[in-house]
Amino acid sequence: MKCFVTGASGFLGANLVHELIAQGFVVRCLLRPGADTRGLSGIRFEAVSGDVTDKSDALGQLMEGCEWVFHLAANYRWWLPEYGPMYKTNVLGTQKVLRGAVKARVKRIVYTSTTGCIALPKPSAENLWVPSTEEDRVSAAQMSNHYKKSKWQAEVAAREAAAEGVPVVIVNPSTPIGARDIKPTPTGRFIVDFLNNTLPGYLDTEQNWVPVQDVVHGHILAAKKGRIGERYILGHAEGNGSMRHMLEILSQLTGYPAPKAPMRYPIAIGLARISELGSTLTKRPPRISVAEVRMARRKMWVDPSKAIQELGIPQTSLKKALSEAVAWFQQNGYVKNPSESAGKPSEHPAHSVHSDQA
Repeated sequence: MKCFVTGASGFLGANLVHELIAQGFVVRCLLRPGADTRGLSGIRFEAVSGDVTDKSDALGQLMEGCEWVFHLAANYRWWLPEYGPMYKTNVLGTQKVLRGAVKARVKRIVYTSTTGCIALPKPSAENLWVPSTEEDRVSAAQMSNHYKKSKWQAEVAAREAAAEGVPVVIVNPSTPIGARDIKPTPTGRFIVDFLNNTLPGYLDTEQNWVPVQDVVHGHILAAKKGRIGERYILGHAEGNGSMRHMLEILSQLTGYPAPKAPMRYPIAIGLARISELGSTLTKRPPRISVAEVRMARRKMWVDPSKAIQELGIPQTSLKKALSEAVAWFQQNGYVKNPSESAGKPSEHPAHSVHSDQA
C-alpha cells in the first residue's frame, strides 16, 4: 500500500515515514524545495516537490495511486511579524489537501491537529484537576494565539469535510519526545539546552508528554481503525506532569544537575515582551514569546483513553523516550563537549515547552 505524507521533513513527519516504511508501506513525501531532509536519512521513499498551498488539482495529481494520506504539514510558530502565511498554510493548506485527496479518491485521510484544540481541564467538585478528553470543546477565550486559532480553524475544516463524507480522521498529539528532532522543536531545544548546561531557568508548565514513536503508531492505527469524523488524543496515560518532573528524569539519565526553581511569571512575561520587541526590529524569532509564557500558566492535562482503547496506541516509557532523545542529540552534534559547556552562563532566559510538533 502506498501512503502520501505532507510535513514529512518535520519531527513527527520524519518519524512517521520511518515507521511506515518499517511496516512495509510505500511512502510518497510532499517536500518543499530546499526542505531539510536529514530526518529522512537512511530510508528509501518517493519524493515529490510541492506545497500544501498549491492548487487542489495539482495536489490531487501528486496523490494519485495512494490509498492513505497523512496531513502533518503546518506553520508552527508562536511569533511571526505577520500571521497571514500561517493561516494560508494551516487553514487554506488543509482545505486544499482535503480537496486533493477527494480528487485522488484516497481511502483514508489522517489530519494532524493538536491538543491545543482540546479544552483546558477543569477542577472537579473535590478541587482535583480532571484531564480533558476529545469531547471537551475549546472556547473562544482559549484560542489565545494565532497558532492555536489557525489549527482550530483547520480542524473545523476537517470535521466539516468528514460530515460531507470525506474519509478523514483527526488526531491530536500532545507533547512528543524522541529522536530525529532536527530543528529542534521547543521540546527538543529544551533538552539540548539542558545537555549543554545553558538552561538556568524554566517555566514550570504542566502538560502531557508522550514518546514520539507512540504518536506515529497512533497515526497509523488511526488510518486502520479510526472512525471517520472522530478525533483521538495521541498522548500518554502517565504523561500528565510538570516541567520540573521532566527535568528530574533528565537529571537521573545524565547525572547533570537540574535548575532548582522555576522562573516567576511576571519576570518571564517581561522578558518575553522585550524579546518580541527586539524581534520586530531584527525580524528574527524571539527566544521566548508572550504566547508561550501565557500558555505556561495553564494546566494542559489530557486523557488519551479513547486512543488507547479504540486504536491501541502504545504506551512506551517516558524515561525511555527521553533517553532516546538524549542519545540522538548527543550522536548528531547538538551537544557540545561537556568540558566546554559546563558552567557556561546562558543567553536564554527561560524555557516553556508546548504541544504539537507536526
